[in-house]
Formats: sequence, structure tokens, C-alpha cells
Amino acid sequence: MDINISKALKDFINKTPTPFHCAYNISLELEKKGFTRLEENYKWDLKKGHKYYTLRNNSSLIAFIMPNEYLRSYHIIASHTDFPSFKIKTNPEIIIENVYVKLNTEKYGGLINYSWFDRPLGIAGRIIVKDEEKLKIILADTKKAVAIIPSLAIHMNRSINDGFSFNPQNDMLPFISLNGDKNNYLKMLAKTVGIDKPEKIISADMYLYASDSGTIWGDDNEFISSPRLDNLMCAFATLEGLIAANENEDNALIYCAFDNEEVGSLTKQGAGSEFLSDTLKRIYNSIKSNAEYSAVLASSFMLSADNAHAIHPNYTDKADITNKPILNKGIVIKNNAAQRYTTDAVSEAIIKTILRKSNIPYQYYANRSDIHGGSTLGNISSSHVSINCADIGLCQLAMHSAVETAGTYDIKYMVEFAKAFYNSTILKNSDCSYTVI
Repeated sequence: MDINISKALKDFINKTPTPFHCAYNISLELEKKGFTRLEENYKWDLKKGHKYYTLRNNSSLIAFIMPNEYLRSYHIIASHTDFPSFKIKTNPEIIIENVYVKLNTEKYGGLINYSWFDRPLGIAGRIIVKDEEKLKIILADTKKAVAIIPSLAIHMNRSINDGFSFNPQNDMLPFISLNGDKNNYLKMLAKTVGIDKPEKIISADMYLYASDSGTIWGDDNEFISSPRLDNLMCAFATLEGLIAANENEDNALIYCAFDNEEVGSLTKQGAGSEFLSDTLKRIYNSIKSNAEYSAVLASSFMLSADNAHAIHPNYTDKADITNKPILNKGIVIKNNAAQRYTTDAVSEAIIKTILRKSNIPYQYYANRSDIHGGSTLGNISSSHVSINCADIGLCQLAMHSAVETAGTYDIKYMVEFAKAFYNSTILKNSDCSYTVI
């Protein structure tokens, strides 16, 4: 087990409290490795063998390495930058008893409500300020706990341990200060980003986040518990795989990190947008190809990389009868008859060939037939870009909790698999067979 890669993931998560910070931190890492930023609203001048990335909404990112010769196919891995949390509403301050200051919030994504109580919370996001004639976007992060959602004492609610249902509007509003004056919140934001006057803030997208630092634990350091493992774990590991990959003679290597997966992806920056297809077309139009665009897509392959559920030590009956992923046992291949996961026999055979060639362990996930599971990026992306696709991930416990748990060995497995996938060549032959090199 490589403890360094686990520490690197922990550090990445600690400095990534929102999707905006995720895209920013990924872009910093890419620029260190020689990637050039492109703006969507300008013409692109792409060169063979060069490395690029582009942002949308400052919360979604696509990076790519151009082929050295001509374009035959795209090798794509997609993950997501967002995670369940609480978004702070406009005009959020609520004054209680002329003393307490609470914030009005709403849930983002499928939270496990009780996991957010009594936990130190930071506030982060992006702030728009008026800078002369410009509207300037500033990343903001308190970088410390400034709020908490306090539980009601058991003495005042004797049924709290009997399955109490929490109302997010009444029971889950964060408490930030004892000063009952107005504008405490705006003053806090202004102080956080170094603005002298709170009124310079025009608008903001701000979120609560669990400020706990991740912990690597176990007798052999074989586990990691941290906020936001779903899906920063895959976003981080597949990025490392791209950076470690070799330049490809005739494949464009694509890395995607989309926002808004936790709320359905149907936004301008989500997997349900044209962000990926727009980028692929711009790559195609900039380089010589021996095939039409639709033929390049037909020769391409995509991996949807999002975490999966490990079998739970206390709830083994919730796992499928024959597909029971275990922490630290390798890449999870996900299947679903209703196509919530895109893996089919062909795409599964292709990725298993790559895994076996690289000696990377793998396992399977499927929902119990009587449990309705969630969906992820693959089927949404492939509805816009028709590409052979498989859904994979790393298994974890307590998905969508404020703190989740996964295996540290699996981080390295995903880095190795992403690198192997980017370095591979997948050929669809005239007899409809496949060759994986």
C-alpha cells in the first residue's frame, strides 16, 4: 500500500470544500504538468501532442491530451466534482431571541441528515464582487469551522433514538454566532476574502461543508475516513492516471469532472449538457482524422468513474446475493438491467482485458433486485455522445454521510487502471470483434 497517494488524496479533499474549489485545484495540478487553459468563448488553436483543459461555470472541467498523429478515437474518463451538502440561501440570516444568528439553508443532493449534526462546519463557495466595471469571481473558504447544527438534547426529545425524522427547514439550520446584529454573515464573507466593505458583494454561491480533516486509519493504514470521498476519490485518482499516461499516437485522452451529478446532471455544466460533445467536436475539427466524426465516436470508449457501495459489516442483507464489493479488493464494475449503469457484456469484456493485463484486481456491484439504486454519469453522458461505455468505481461505506469510509489500497488501483486505460488501444474490427492492445 502506497501511503503517499492516500495522504495526497486526503490533502486534496481537505482543500476542496466545494465543486468550485475542486475544479480550481484540478486546474492548478494540470498547469504544473504542462496543460494550457482554453476559454470556451474564444477560438481554440490546438496542436498535436499538446495538453489542454477548459472550465465551465468554474465547477466543471475537461482536460485532454491531443494525439501525436491523427485522431482515431477518444479515450474518456468522467467523474464528478460535487457532493451532498447544504446551500446557503439568499438573505440567509435568521435572528432568534435577539441573540442567536442562524442561516437559512436548503439541502443539495441526497444527504444522510443525522450525520451533519454536532459537526464543525465551514462555509465555502464563490463570491461575485463589483471591481470597478467588472464583476469579479472570487473563491471563498473560511478554512475553519464557523457553524454547527446542534442536536436537541435527549432530555427534550426522548424518542430521538427511535427513528426520529428531521425537517431540514426546522431542525437543521446552522447556528453561526451570538451577535444578534444584522449582516453578520456578509461581514464574515467579506472578511474571508479580504474585502473592506460587505456591500461590495453582489451575489454568492455558498455551501456548508464538514471541516473535519480526513483520517487514515487501521493497523496497516488500510482505511481512509473523510468527508467528500464520493466522488473526489475518483476525480483525484483518474486525474493522477491521466497525468501519468503516455502521449498516444492516434487517441485523444480525455478527463472529465462534471458538476451537479448529485442533483441529476441537467445543468449547463453537468454531464447532461453539451459540454463534452462541444469539446469533442472542437478537438475533431482541429486535427486530421481518417474518419467522419460519428465514426470516431463509434471507435471511442468512456469510463464513468463514481464510487460504489461496499458490503456493510452491520447490514450484509442490504447487499446483492452474489455481487458484494469489499474495501481494498479493487476496481468495482457496476451493472444494472435498467441501464442506470452503462456496463454491458462488450464494455465489461474490454475493461476486464485491460485490468487483467495490468494485474489490477476487480470486483462487481449490482443492486439487490428489490432495492432501487441511484444512477451516475455514464448513461447521462452517453445520451449526448453515443460512445461505448462502462461504469466503474471504488467501493466505500456510508455514502452521502458527512464522513465516509473507503480503502486506501483502492486509491492506487484506480490510478493504475486509469493510466492503463489511457495507454491502451481499443480496436473494433470489421467482423465486429474487438482487439485490446
